[in-house]
Amino acid sequence: MKKCVIAAALLSAFSAMPAMADTIAGVYVGAQGWRTSTSGGFADDNTVADFNFDDKTQGAYYIALEHPIPFVPNLKLGRTGLDTSGATTLDSSFTFEGDLYTAASTVATQVNLDATDIILYYEIFDNDLVSLDLGINGKYIDGSLSVADEASDTRGTADFSGIVPMAYSRVQFGLPFTGLGAYAEGSYLSFDDHKISDYQIALTYSFIESLAVDMTVQLGYRNVDIDIDDLDDVYADMSYDGGFIGVEVHF
Repeated sequence: MKKCVIAAALLSAFSAMPAMADTIAGVYVGAQGWRTSTSGGFADDNTVADFNFDDKTQGAYYIALEHPIPFVPNLKLGRTGLDTSGATTLDSSFTFEGDLYTAASTVATQVNLDATDIILYYEIFDNDLVSLDLGINGKYIDGSLSVADEASDTRGTADFSGIVPMAYSRVQFGLPFTGLGAYAEGSYLSFDDHKISDYQIALTYSFIESLAVDMTVQLGYRNVDIDIDDLDDVYADMSYDGGFIGVEVHF
């Protein structure tokens, strides 16, 4: 009898901690096509130039593991491409890699940038109507910035990388028995003169729901702002935003 009481107590304590872990282990795999408009620019000091960039379709991918182990956070890994390029007739002069680019000159710019998210999070609560996740995101930014003035044969490239710790949250809503839902997800950091944010909102529809696999389509909007001062001697203030469509598979 005593063993039954102890077992019941342990089971009750375990089920009382939905905030710490998912009650059913699962793997989520997703991919998105994101059409971005890009604004802003970069320099090698805080006089950041303002460039014209072409719109481009970016790819974003993620995988998440949720498990029933108490106190151990769930894990989500994501990767987003943030490449863009363009040509600009400068309104004002700026310096990059020690070279001066003068006002009224036309320069070509190239941005090759990847953002990798390593997210550790807990489910604060989770049900068919609403769920809330909170955690931290170690966003690793790695890329290169290039500028060239063909008229003067002046050109320069700067590489930079760094891990940025960010707060992470996600809230999701659902309409039971319809397959319809919505979510808002984001990461944010502000310290010293660095400000970085990454958020998205989307409507979702689960068109396959079974014991073996669920499949959901997403239609939403995403915005990424990167404002960095002196990261590997690079100053940048850039914003990416636009609509995306995606699909997620839950095993």
